Amino acid sequence: MSTLQKAAQDQLRQFIEQIERLEEEKKALGSDIRDKFLEAKSTGFDVKVMRQIIRLRKKSKSERQEEDSLLEVYMHALGMLGESAADIALQRFSAETGEPDIMDAAE
Repeated sequence: MSTLQKAAQDQLRQFIEQIERLEEEKKALGSDIRDKFLEAKSTGFDVKVMRQIIRLRKKSKSERQEEDSLLEVYMHALGMLGESAADIALQRFSAETGEPDIMDAAE
């Protein structure tokens, strides 16, 4: 088994130590975020909804609209939406994607 040269050993040790420090910082940040959510919860905010908003804010408006449209289509397919809301969702989805209406394809 070959050994690393002194310079390579030092460089490897440096990388490992830097990664370990970053992992510690990540753990501390995670703890800070948890504390912030606990603070918000104690004030009366719904943490689950806050997390969802944070996820949504990371996406573009068009990504959110596409997901909303698909969600409505899937909910309709599972019988979770009224007929009128589902028809609107199907029309909106078809218009956004340029694909034929699912209902038209079935006929």
